[in-house]
Amino acid sequence: MWTREAGVHRGRRGSALLAVLWLSAALAAIAFSLSNTVRGETDRAATASEGLRSYYIAAGAVEDAAIRLLRFREDPRTQQGVLVGTVFHLEFPEGAADVEVIPEASRLDINGERPETLFRLLQALGVDPERSREVALAVLDWRTVRPPGVFSEFDSYYLSQVPSFHARHASFQEIEELLLVRGVTPDLFYGTYVPNPNAPAGQPRLVRRGGLADCVSVFGGGQPGIDVNTARPEVLEAIGLSPDLAAMVAERRRVGPITQAQLPELMQQAGPAAPRLRVGGNTIYTLRATARLRLAGGQFSDLKRTVAAQVKYMPPGYDSPIHILRWYDTAWSD
Repeated sequence: MWTREAGVHRGRRGSALLAVLWLSAALAAIAFSLSNTVRGETDRAATASEGLRSYYIAAGAVEDAAIRLLRFREDPRTQQGVLVGTVFHLEFPEGAADVEVIPEASRLDINGERPETLFRLLQALGVDPERSREVALAVLDWRTVRPPGVFSEFDSYYLSQVPSFHARHASFQEIEELLLVRGVTPDLFYGTYVPNPNAPAGQPRLVRRGGLADCVSVFGGGQPGIDVNTARPEVLEAIGLSPDLAAMVAERRRVGPITQAQLPELMQQAGPAAPRLRVGGNTIYTLRATARLRLAGGQFSDLKRTVAAQVKYMPPGYDSPIHILRWYDTAWSD
Protein backbone atom coordinates (compact mmCIF):
# COMPACT_ATOMS: atom_id res chain seq x y z
CA MET A 1 0.00 0.00 0.00
CA TRP A 2 1.43 3.33 -1.03
CA THR A 3 1.94 5.86 1.70
CA ARG A 4 3.36 9.36 1.82
CA GLU A 5 6.40 8.16 3.78
CA ALA A 6 7.14 5.43 1.18
CA GLY A 7 7.01 7.97 -1.66
CA VAL A 8 9.38 10.29 0.14
CA HIS A 9 11.78 7.40 0.77
CA ARG A 10 11.75 6.34 -2.89
CA GLY A 11 12.35 9.98 -3.96
CA ARG A 12 15.37 10.23 -1.69
CA ARG A 13 16.80 7.02 -3.10
CA GLY A 14 16.33 8.35 -6.66
CA SER A 15 18.05 11.62 -5.79
CA ALA A 16 20.96 9.77 -4.20
CA LEU A 17 21.36 7.56 -7.28
CA LEU A 18 21.28 10.62 -9.58
CA ALA A 19 23.91 12.34 -7.43
CA VAL A 20 26.14 9.26 -7.59
CA LEU A 21 25.77 9.12 -11.39
CA TRP A 22 26.68 12.81 -11.74
CA LEU A 23 29.65 12.37 -9.40
CA SER A 24 30.82 9.34 -11.37
CA ALA A 25 30.56 11.29 -14.63
CA ALA A 26 32.50 14.20 -13.13
CA LEU A 27 35.24 11.88 -11.84
CA ALA A 28 35.43 10.16 -15.23
CA ALA A 29 35.80 13.54 -16.96
CA ILE A 30 38.53 14.56 -14.51
CA ALA A 31 40.33 11.25 -15.02
CA PHE A 32 40.09 11.59 -18.82
CA SER A 33 41.39 15.15 -18.70
CA LEU A 34 44.21 14.14 -16.36
CA SER A 35 45.22 11.21 -18.57
CA ASN A 36 45.28 13.50 -21.63
CA THR A 37 47.39 16.03 -19.73
CA VAL A 38 49.83 13.36 -18.53
CA ARG A 39 50.07 11.88 -22.04
CA GLY A 40 50.64 15.33 -23.54
CA GLU A 41 53.33 16.19 -20.99
CA THR A 42 54.96 12.80 -21.56
CA ASP A 43 55.03 13.41 -25.32
CA ARG A 44 56.42 16.92 -24.83
CA ALA A 45 59.10 15.63 -22.46
CA ALA A 46 60.05 12.90 -24.96
CA THR A 47 60.20 15.47 -27.79
CA ALA A 48 62.32 17.81 -25.68
CA SER A 49 64.65 14.94 -24.80
CA GLU A 50 64.96 13.91 -28.47
CA GLY A 51 65.56 17.53 -29.46
CA LEU A 52 68.31 17.98 -26.87
CA ARG A 53 70.03 14.73 -27.81
CA SER A 54 69.77 15.62 -31.51
CA TYR A 55 71.27 19.03 -30.72
CA TYR A 56 74.36 17.44 -29.18
CA ILE A 57 74.69 15.05 -32.13
CA ALA A 58 74.56 18.04 -34.51
CA ALA A 59 77.02 20.03 -32.37
CA GLY A 60 79.38 17.07 -32.30
CA ALA A 61 79.07 16.72 -36.07
CA VAL A 62 80.04 20.39 -36.53
CA GLU A 63 83.13 19.93 -34.35
CA ASP A 64 84.00 16.69 -36.15
CA ALA A 65 83.66 18.43 -39.52
CA ALA A 66 85.85 21.33 -38.36
CA ILE A 67 88.67 18.92 -37.50
CA ARG A 68 88.23 16.97 -40.74
CA LEU A 69 88.37 20.16 -42.78
CA LEU A 70 91.47 21.30 -40.89
CA ARG A 71 93.23 18.03 -41.74
CA PHE A 72 92.06 18.30 -45.34
CA ARG A 73 93.46 21.83 -45.61
CA GLU A 74 96.77 20.72 -44.13
CA ASP A 75 97.05 17.69 -46.44
CA PRO A 76 94.26 16.99 -48.98
CA ARG A 77 95.41 13.37 -49.27
CA THR A 78 94.42 12.63 -45.65
CA GLN A 79 90.71 13.20 -46.28
CA GLN A 80 90.45 12.64 -50.01
CA GLY A 81 86.81 12.21 -51.02
CA VAL A 82 85.35 13.26 -47.66
CA LEU A 83 84.94 17.00 -48.11
CA VAL A 84 85.09 17.32 -51.89
CA GLY A 85 81.31 17.76 -52.12
CA THR A 86 79.10 20.23 -50.31
CA VAL A 87 77.44 17.66 -48.01
CA PHE A 88 78.79 14.57 -46.26
CA HIS A 89 77.28 12.05 -43.87
CA LEU A 90 78.47 11.19 -40.36
CA GLU A 91 77.32 8.21 -38.30
CA PHE A 92 77.29 8.15 -34.48
CA PRO A 93 76.14 5.44 -32.02
CA GLU A 94 73.06 7.50 -31.08
CA GLY A 95 72.22 8.95 -34.47
CA ALA A 96 73.48 10.45 -37.72
CA ALA A 97 74.09 13.88 -39.22
CA ASP A 98 74.42 15.45 -42.65
CA VAL A 99 77.01 18.23 -42.69
CA GLU A 100 77.15 21.06 -45.24
CA VAL A 101 80.46 22.81 -45.82
CA ILE A 102 79.71 26.30 -47.14
CA PRO A 103 82.69 28.59 -47.84
CA GLU A 104 82.24 32.32 -47.57
CA ALA A 105 83.48 32.30 -51.17
CA SER A 106 79.95 31.20 -52.10
CA ARG A 107 78.63 34.65 -51.12
CA LEU A 108 79.05 38.17 -52.43
CA ASP A 109 81.04 40.74 -50.46
CA ILE A 110 78.44 43.25 -49.27
CA ASN A 111 81.16 45.83 -48.64
CA GLY A 112 82.82 45.59 -52.04
CA GLU A 113 80.28 44.61 -54.68
CA ARG A 114 79.24 47.18 -57.22
CA PRO A 115 75.66 48.49 -57.15
CA GLU A 116 74.81 46.80 -60.46
CA THR A 117 75.81 43.41 -59.00
CA LEU A 118 73.60 44.03 -55.96
CA PHE A 119 70.81 45.11 -58.31
CA ARG A 120 71.02 41.83 -60.24
CA LEU A 121 71.09 39.87 -56.99
CA LEU A 122 67.94 41.55 -55.71
CA GLN A 123 66.14 40.91 -58.98
CA ALA A 124 67.19 37.25 -58.84
CA LEU A 125 65.65 37.15 -55.34
CA GLY A 126 62.32 38.21 -56.81
CA VAL A 127 62.41 41.93 -56.02
CA ASP A 128 60.88 44.25 -58.61
CA PRO A 129 63.31 46.51 -60.55
CA GLU A 130 62.35 49.80 -58.87
CA ARG A 131 62.72 48.44 -55.36
CA SER A 132 65.92 46.61 -56.34
CA ARG A 133 67.41 49.90 -57.47
CA GLU A 134 66.39 51.66 -54.23
CA VAL A 135 67.80 48.93 -51.98
CA ALA A 136 71.07 48.73 -53.95
CA LEU A 137 71.54 52.50 -53.63
CA ALA A 138 70.63 52.35 -49.92
CA VAL A 139 73.31 49.68 -49.34
CA LEU A 140 75.84 51.81 -51.23
CA ASP A 141 74.91 54.86 -49.16
CA TRP A 142 75.20 52.93 -45.87
CA ARG A 143 78.76 51.80 -46.56
CA THR A 144 79.96 55.11 -48.11
CA VAL A 145 81.98 57.45 -45.87
CA ARG A 146 80.53 60.98 -45.73
CA PRO A 147 82.04 64.18 -44.32
CA PRO A 148 80.53 65.40 -41.03
CA GLY A 149 77.32 67.36 -41.56
CA VAL A 150 76.71 65.99 -45.07
CA PHE A 151 73.42 64.05 -45.25
CA SER A 152 71.56 62.19 -47.97
CA GLU A 153 67.91 61.34 -48.51
CA PHE A 154 68.57 58.03 -46.79
CA ASP A 155 69.85 59.79 -43.66
CA SER A 156 66.67 61.82 -43.53
CA TYR A 157 64.67 58.58 -43.62
CA TYR A 158 66.66 56.99 -40.77
CA LEU A 159 66.34 60.13 -38.63
CA SER A 160 62.55 60.07 -39.15
CA GLN A 161 62.21 56.58 -37.68
CA VAL A 162 61.12 55.87 -34.10
CA PRO A 163 63.58 55.47 -32.51
CA SER A 164 65.77 57.44 -34.90
CA PHE A 165 69.31 56.40 -35.77
CA HIS A 166 72.23 57.31 -38.02
CA ALA A 167 73.53 55.25 -40.89
CA ARG A 168 76.98 53.81 -40.21
CA HIS A 169 78.59 55.30 -43.34
CA ALA A 170 81.30 52.70 -43.02
CA SER A 171 81.73 49.05 -43.87
CA PHE A 172 79.14 46.58 -42.64
CA GLN A 173 80.47 44.86 -39.52
CA GLU A 174 77.68 42.26 -39.23
CA ILE A 175 75.39 41.03 -41.96
CA GLU A 176 72.35 41.75 -39.74
CA GLU A 177 73.03 45.48 -40.21
CA LEU A 178 71.21 45.08 -43.52
CA LEU A 179 67.93 44.93 -41.56
CA LEU A 180 68.46 48.63 -40.76
CA VAL A 181 68.94 49.62 -44.40
CA ARG A 182 65.95 51.27 -46.04
CA GLY A 183 63.92 48.83 -48.09
CA VAL A 184 65.35 45.65 -46.52
CA THR A 185 62.51 43.72 -44.86
CA PRO A 186 62.81 40.51 -42.79
CA ASP A 187 61.39 38.54 -45.74
CA LEU A 188 64.05 39.94 -48.05
CA PHE A 189 66.82 39.35 -45.53
CA TYR A 190 65.92 35.89 -44.23
CA GLY A 191 64.03 34.57 -47.25
CA THR A 192 60.43 33.44 -47.54
CA TYR A 193 58.15 30.84 -49.10
CA VAL A 194 56.44 31.41 -52.43
CA PRO A 195 53.77 29.39 -54.28
CA ASN A 196 54.94 26.76 -56.73
CA PRO A 197 52.09 26.45 -59.25
CA ASN A 198 53.95 23.86 -61.33
CA ALA A 199 54.49 21.46 -58.42
CA PRO A 200 53.60 17.86 -59.36
CA ALA A 201 50.97 15.99 -57.39
CA GLY A 202 52.16 15.08 -53.91
CA GLN A 203 54.92 17.72 -53.90
CA PRO A 204 54.94 20.86 -51.70
CA ARG A 205 52.93 23.76 -53.06
CA LEU A 206 55.31 26.23 -51.41
CA VAL A 207 59.02 26.49 -52.12
CA ARG A 208 61.61 28.47 -50.22
CA ARG A 209 63.11 31.54 -51.82
CA GLY A 210 66.45 32.56 -50.35
CA GLY A 211 67.25 35.92 -48.81
CA LEU A 212 70.18 38.28 -48.61
CA ALA A 213 71.52 36.39 -45.57
CA ASP A 214 72.10 33.38 -47.85
CA CYS A 215 73.85 35.38 -50.55
CA VAL A 216 76.10 38.07 -49.03
CA SER A 217 78.92 38.22 -46.51
CA VAL A 218 80.92 40.82 -44.59
CA PHE A 219 84.11 38.76 -44.94
CA GLY A 220 85.56 39.98 -48.22
CA GLY A 221 89.13 39.92 -49.41
CA GLY A 222 91.33 36.91 -49.88
CA GLN A 223 91.39 35.02 -53.15
CA PRO A 224 88.61 36.44 -55.34
CA GLY A 225 85.90 34.44 -57.05
CA ILE A 226 82.64 32.64 -56.32
CA ASP A 227 82.66 28.90 -55.54
CA VAL A 228 80.49 27.24 -58.19
CA ASN A 229 79.71 24.25 -55.97
CA THR A 230 78.04 26.11 -53.11
CA ALA A 231 76.89 29.48 -54.46
CA ARG A 232 73.14 29.87 -54.71
CA PRO A 233 71.73 30.31 -58.25
CA GLU A 234 70.81 33.91 -57.33
CA VAL A 235 74.48 34.64 -56.62
CA LEU A 236 75.54 33.11 -59.92
CA GLU A 237 72.99 35.29 -61.71
CA ALA A 238 74.25 38.36 -59.83
CA ILE A 239 77.81 37.92 -61.13
CA GLY A 240 76.55 37.67 -64.71
CA LEU A 241 75.45 34.10 -65.48
CA SER A 242 72.16 33.75 -67.32
CA PRO A 243 69.26 32.24 -65.32
CA ASP A 244 69.37 29.15 -67.55
CA LEU A 245 73.10 28.64 -67.01
CA ALA A 246 72.77 29.22 -63.25
CA ALA A 247 70.00 26.61 -63.10
CA MET A 248 72.13 24.22 -65.16
CA VAL A 249 75.04 24.61 -62.73
CA ALA A 250 72.75 23.95 -59.75
CA GLU A 251 71.41 20.82 -61.45
CA ARG A 252 74.87 19.67 -62.53
CA ARG A 253 76.32 19.75 -59.04
CA ARG A 254 73.49 17.60 -57.69
CA VAL A 255 75.18 14.70 -59.48
CA GLY A 256 78.58 15.56 -58.03
CA PRO A 257 80.81 18.56 -57.34
CA ILE A 258 82.34 20.46 -60.24
CA THR A 259 86.08 19.84 -60.20
CA GLN A 260 88.93 22.15 -61.06
CA ALA A 261 89.44 20.19 -64.29
CA GLN A 262 85.81 20.77 -65.30
CA LEU A 263 85.83 24.48 -64.47
CA PRO A 264 87.30 25.74 -67.82
CA GLU A 265 84.39 24.24 -69.76
CA LEU A 266 81.93 26.08 -67.54
CA MET A 267 83.92 29.30 -67.83
CA GLN A 268 83.62 29.15 -71.62
CA GLN A 269 79.83 29.21 -71.27
CA ALA A 270 79.91 31.95 -68.61
CA GLY A 271 81.21 34.65 -70.94
CA PRO A 272 82.22 37.90 -69.15
CA ALA A 273 81.40 36.33 -65.76
CA ALA A 274 84.06 33.62 -66.23
CA PRO A 275 86.82 35.36 -64.20
CA ARG A 276 84.55 35.37 -61.15
CA LEU A 277 84.14 31.58 -61.05
CA ARG A 278 86.30 29.30 -58.94
CA VAL A 279 86.27 25.99 -57.08
CA GLY A 280 86.78 25.91 -53.31
CA GLY A 281 86.95 28.44 -50.50
CA ASN A 282 89.42 30.62 -48.62
CA THR A 283 89.78 30.48 -44.82
CA ILE A 284 86.21 31.05 -43.54
CA TYR A 285 83.52 28.39 -43.74
CA THR A 286 80.05 27.79 -42.37
CA LEU A 287 79.64 24.22 -41.12
CA ARG A 288 75.96 23.32 -40.80
CA ALA A 289 74.87 19.93 -39.42
CA THR A 290 71.36 18.46 -39.41
CA ALA A 291 71.05 15.52 -37.02
CA ARG A 292 68.47 12.81 -36.34
CA LEU A 293 68.33 10.55 -33.32
CA ARG A 294 68.42 6.76 -33.71
CA LEU A 295 65.54 5.21 -31.76
CA ALA A 296 65.51 1.89 -29.88
CA GLY A 297 64.25 -0.06 -32.90
CA GLY A 298 67.05 1.23 -35.11
CA GLN A 299 64.91 3.63 -37.15
CA PHE A 300 65.52 7.38 -37.09
CA SER A 301 63.33 9.90 -35.28
CA ASP A 302 61.24 12.28 -37.38
CA LEU A 303 62.61 15.16 -35.33
CA LYS A 304 65.59 16.99 -36.83
CA ARG A 305 67.89 19.55 -35.23
CA THR A 306 70.23 21.84 -37.16
CA VAL A 307 73.27 23.57 -35.67
CA ALA A 308 75.82 25.72 -37.48
CA ALA A 309 79.14 27.42 -36.85
CA GLN A 310 81.09 29.98 -38.81
CA VAL A 311 84.77 29.09 -38.43
CA LYS A 312 88.02 30.67 -39.56
CA TYR A 313 91.16 28.64 -40.17
CA MET A 314 94.19 30.54 -38.92
CA PRO A 315 97.70 30.52 -40.39
CA PRO A 316 100.55 28.83 -38.47
CA GLY A 317 101.66 30.60 -35.29
CA TYR A 318 98.25 31.28 -33.72
CA ASP A 319 97.21 29.79 -30.39
CA SER A 320 94.50 27.75 -32.10
CA PRO A 321 94.26 26.75 -35.77
CA ILE A 322 90.45 27.10 -35.66
CA HIS A 323 88.57 30.17 -34.43
CA ILE A 324 84.78 30.03 -34.13
CA LEU A 325 83.45 33.40 -35.30
CA ARG A 326 79.75 32.66 -34.75
CA TRP A 327 77.78 29.75 -33.34
CA TYR A 328 74.12 29.12 -34.21
CA ASP A 329 72.25 26.89 -31.75
CA THR A 330 69.25 26.99 -34.08
CA ALA A 331 69.88 27.07 -37.81
CA TRP A 332 67.88 26.32 -40.94
CA SER A 333 68.85 24.03 -43.80
CA ASP A 334 67.32 23.17 -47.17
